[in-house]
Amino acid sequence: QVKLVESGGGLVQAGGSLRLSCAASGRTSSSLGMGWFRQAPGKEREFVAAISWSGNSTYYADSVKGRFTISRDNAKNTAYLQMNSLKPEDTAVYYCNTDVVAGSGKGYAFGSWGQGTQVTVSS
Repeated sequence: QVKLVESGGGLVQAGGSLRLSCAASGRTSSSLGMGWFRQAPGKEREFVAAISWSGNSTYYADSVKGRFTISRDNAKNTAYLQMNSLKPEDTAVYYCNTDVVAGSGKGYAFGSWGQGTQVTVSS
């Protein structure tokens, strides 16, 4: 079983930046992508970004394209999400997942979820 630990969230002003990390431990042999999702209060969890196992392919939701960058370090079993030009609408709990399939601006998670990390963007 895979255990995921997200970190790096916090409170930031609009236009600021944060870098999230997702450390995976346990049975991390999946060849699928890793990805980030978020859930705002009162809303469903939505896809944010994903990266292939090799790191050669990345996928983004239209709402974050050009502002967020996903990356991964397989040696450390860790994925990152660099978030720039943050907006109040980016406020949410951010979750990562190790078994993600993505394309055309959408992503689907099949693995375990971590506890999430809160991102709050003030206007």
